[in-house]
Amino acid sequence: MSTSAVSIVKEDLVKLRMSETSRIAFGGRRAVPPNNSNAAEDDLPTLELQGVVPRGVNLQEFLNVTSIHLFKERWDTNKVDHHTDKYENNKLIVRRGQSFYIQIDFNRPYDPRRDLFRVEYVIGRYPQENKGTYIPVPIVSELQSGKWGAKIVMREDRSVRLSVQSSPECIVGKFRMYVAVWTPYGIIRTSRNPETDTYILFNPWCEDDAVYLDNEKEREEYVLNDIGVIFYGEVNDIKTRSWSYGQFEDGILDTCLYVMDRAQMDLSGRGNPIKVSRVGSAMVNAKDDEGVLVGSWDNIYAYGVPPSAWTGSVDILLEYQSSENPVRYGQCWVFAGVFNTFLRCLGIPARIVTNYFSAHDNDANLQMDIFLEEDGNVNSKLTKDSVWNYHCWNEAWMTRPDLPVGFGGWQAVDSTPQENSDGMYRCGPASVQAIKHGHVCFQFDAPFVFAEVNSDLIYITAKKDGTHVVENVDATHIGKLIVTKQIGGDGMMDITDTYKFQEGQEEERLALETALMYGAKKPLNTEGVMKSRSKVDMDFEVENAVLGKDLKLTITFRNNSHNHYTITAYLSANITFYTGVSKAEFKKETFDVTLEPLSFKKEAVLIQAGEYMGQLLEQASLHFFVTARINETRDVLAKQKSTVLTIPKLIIKVRGAQVVGSDMIVTVEFTNPLKETLRNVWIHLDGPGITRPMRKMFREIRPNSTVQWEEVCRPWVSGPRKLIASMSSDSLRHVYGELDVQIQRRPSM
Repeated sequence: MSTSAVSIVKEDLVKLRMSETSRIAFGGRRAVPPNNSNAAEDDLPTLELQGVVPRGVNLQEFLNVTSIHLFKERWDTNKVDHHTDKYENNKLIVRRGQSFYIQIDFNRPYDPRRDLFRVEYVIGRYPQENKGTYIPVPIVSELQSGKWGAKIVMREDRSVRLSVQSSPECIVGKFRMYVAVWTPYGIIRTSRNPETDTYILFNPWCEDDAVYLDNEKEREEYVLNDIGVIFYGEVNDIKTRSWSYGQFEDGILDTCLYVMDRAQMDLSGRGNPIKVSRVGSAMVNAKDDEGVLVGSWDNIYAYGVPPSAWTGSVDILLEYQSSENPVRYGQCWVFAGVFNTFLRCLGIPARIVTNYFSAHDNDANLQMDIFLEEDGNVNSKLTKDSVWNYHCWNEAWMTRPDLPVGFGGWQAVDSTPQENSDGMYRCGPASVQAIKHGHVCFQFDAPFVFAEVNSDLIYITAKKDGTHVVENVDATHIGKLIVTKQIGGDGMMDITDTYKFQEGQEEERLALETALMYGAKKPLNTEGVMKSRSKVDMDFEVENAVLGKDLKLTITFRNNSHNHYTITAYLSANITFYTGVSKAEFKKETFDVTLEPLSFKKEAVLIQAGEYMGQLLEQASLHFFVTARINETRDVLAKQKSTVLTIPKLIIKVRGAQVVGSDMIVTVEFTNPLKETLRNVWIHLDGPGITRPMRKMFREIRPNSTVQWEEVCRPWVSGPRKLIASMSSDSLRHVYGELDVQIQRRPSM
């Protein structure tokens, strides 16, 4: 074979290899590899020359950058004006759509007639101008709203000060910054300098930003407040706990960007709050994507922290980034707490909401079907739907240009893994306004959220012959109360009317009919199927239940007719998770009642502490189900109620000066009220701006004995702060304590 033939073959082989390589790397129409990591980077070349530089030309004679100043101290105007002065981060952090200042020092005075330079921002590994990952910022005479630009506001000696404005649609993340100077022979660019890295965040203060919120008090609460209150418990016994979001703590901003990197979220989508919140809702739980938190509802927390022991998000997020593995364990309020940190840290206004009697409707048919045996007992095999005592999710504030006008504002987003959405465990953003009006056709996951707050509770008798009879429909049980923390205080704000019209109103029926029209199905036509109302009413009350104490349950039967009735009643008492899933029945009792005409009768049942104490779970409640059959009419009466046990509290005390930079002593105290010894007791302490999260172990705490834990703390943030403590042990959890403290500024010398 001739030499020329060999070289042709070699060329063909090289071309073939190149085409194979390009096909493997860039499958489909993609011109460059995916750009989905904020952490990955390629340096821009410091010299981009157009050909050979003539001999004798020294490029150093042209304008050269000697230093760059970003005014990035927390007291500098950049951070104060952009509301980023609370971040424990020494880099420049600004919000998009708003101007900030930088100063460039050159090797000689800048002459606008002959010198040409520009600032460049780059994010990710394969920067492209049309994807928003490479941003050349032109020097302009006047800044234009909505556009990138840099205006010279000061020239002094060899320095130039610029007012730089970013686009309000810019990608949110950490950008690398360069200054490029033009010469007749090409571009001279500053080399890579991590000190000039600039974080750009969402901007609720900018009218052109999709997350713009026009109320200053709401921005203070939903973006800048780093401590929140989560409501839990039961609708008649609402309990609260504080949560440290810690969105400004050291390392948290980087971790939030890392979460999006782990999701392999394309950088070009990171300026869109709809996409960011949807990715966040998938990534805060570890199901199917190695996300932040592993959920567990089985009361077994080996090799992890029980959900009730967490006091805030900081520990969880920092552990996730450092270990690169999901953190164990979370339940709905922990998922909501971490997700709220993620959203607020990036600048998306967010809050946690709690829905009492929240339906987990497996088939989104707007019905919670509770099947009963013929004797009134619950048929657990047929009953698949569950009603959570409460469920926490988040709301994020944003415009929805993908939906018709009027559906922007608060969007429900939920990171607790309940149901699959487009192949992943995530939920939302679903427009709260759309849910209220039954417009469940709009993305994302509106039918599921609508069912959580609007389902009917239906009691059905499953007869032995295979037929089903609807005994009772309770249209008011689900979504009984929806609350969030009030603005500027720790109290509760009722937001039920943002999700649903009042029961029985014409608009409420219309919203339900709209939801049904859009495909939410009700397989059982319950209209008119119900039996005529019984002449006997039944209700019961549970007295306040204190952990380790007996309690009493009183059932009242009322006969509204002139007939004489005999009733067979059945009581089932279960330990249930707050998710409504029953763990164990600890008491059952059957009793007969005789009712005279137009009379009432009370039956009292004693629940002894010993009956439930051995079965307790994480945040367990006692769930009572009473069913009764009127023997003469065969009518079935059914009623269920839960009670949350009152649990002892941790006591927090402080002594010493409560001043920034001064030592103060924090004491956490706990007394064991039980008749048993508590073993493997962990106490957690947290307080944003006062102390990093810490914990201490006590091997055992004997009955009625008290333990104390003292720590020296040195606050670094002034103003109203909170200390939050939690305790967990092998047999007792969900023990909290908190203390409000007012930290004074350090006196000036």
